[in-house]
Amino acid sequence: MDPFTLALLLVVGLFILIFLRVPIALAMALVGVFGYIQLSSLAGLKAYLSTAWVDKFMSYDLSVVPLFILMGHLATNSGISASIFNAARAWIGHLRGGLAMAAVAGCALFGSISGSSLATASTMTRVAMPEMRKHGFSGALSSGSLAAGGTLGILIPPSVVLIIYALLTEQNIVKLFLAATVPGILAVVGFIIAISIYVHLFPEEGPTSERSNMKERFRALADIWHVMVIFVVVLGGIYGGFFTPAQGAAVGVVLTLVLGTIKGGLTPKTILNSLIDTAGSTAMIFAIVFGADLFNVALALSRMPMEVAQYFATSDIAPMVVLLGIVVFYLVMGCLMDSLSMILLTVPVFFPTVMALDFGMTFEQQAMWFGIISLVVVEMGLITPPVGMNLFVISAMAKDIPMTQIFRGTIPFIMAEFIRIAILIAFPVLSYWLVDLVAN
Repeated sequence: MDPFTLALLLVVGLFILIFLRVPIALAMALVGVFGYIQLSSLAGLKAYLSTAWVDKFMSYDLSVVPLFILMGHLATNSGISASIFNAARAWIGHLRGGLAMAAVAGCALFGSISGSSLATASTMTRVAMPEMRKHGFSGALSSGSLAAGGTLGILIPPSVVLIIYALLTEQNIVKLFLAATVPGILAVVGFIIAISIYVHLFPEEGPTSERSNMKERFRALADIWHVMVIFVVVLGGIYGGFFTPAQGAAVGVVLTLVLGTIKGGLTPKTILNSLIDTAGSTAMIFAIVFGADLFNVALALSRMPMEVAQYFATSDIAPMVVLLGIVVFYLVMGCLMDSLSMILLTVPVFFPTVMALDFGMTFEQQAMWFGIISLVVVEMGLITPPVGMNLFVISAMAKDIPMTQIFRGTIPFIMAEFIRIAILIAFPVLSYWLVDLVAN
């Protein structure tokens, strides 16, 4: 059997294992081991494994992942989510559908120090859902806005998935964080517009609430001073070149720990829980990373990624058609797989394919553009039935809302995401404009 055919069988075998509910890390590792032995030898696999563990997990760049995860867990357990939501509610809660808009804005702010979509969705749901339900918001709009707002944690820096993409493609993490800023703002604006249109069509589902006076608004802003400090110091320090991403993450952990303790949200028990949760999350991510590494090494031995890239580079197929095909694949698979697994599984194949095509950009600009598009489409999978992870997080925390209502509530936000994807594809400059501006 020629290597390319074997690689195709490995991909098919992987999807069969995934559909059989084999854990994704184990499925990729099993298929990768089998492919490696077939394409090389058992002795070659043993030699690779003897050094791969150290080479992969002793990487300095990878240390940023557990640090940002710890910062996110400390932020979650510190109770600052309530202050964030109250600040957003004080400024826009009086509008029709304003509490849903405040939930989205709160998710964006919390995502800026969390980096995790699931953590953002679960934490903000715990705070915002009771308030929205108390003020007469429908289950569909309440759950839909929180599920969609939760996805912002994966795009707004610091994003763990964006860090993994940077490591896979050997791109600059700082530049990718900057590149994600404008698309992240577009997401917030798009979700708020979607809520505005929805409550205009169905005013009974998103009533107004009391208006806060200016004194109350500024008091609410003062209550999130620690969030502003963490955001400005960590991301400002990284963007300004004062810290590397790993150093910035370490500073963020210390700041979150100190300020969370001062605010009274962090106790010895919650700090211990944060450490335990971080260990569990890191172990899961690293297991997926290593499983994907085995699988991708097997694909590399087959030369499948290079041959696919070469085929599209020399074919008459328009580059935009290839990109749209990749986007459709992401949309379909995003309904079935989690975001991290999707990135680890597909980027080693799709990245060289896209980079071999001519979109009229520099290599770095094209790499950032493709990374942002990939992340946005994968992010969309978090709220797409039937396996959108955020939907199940919301369902588990709001047991009185039927899953059918939660699915219905996501429709306006899925439509907003389609529009954002179209804008980012049509105007690639939005993904690297801020990077070029800072560089100049």
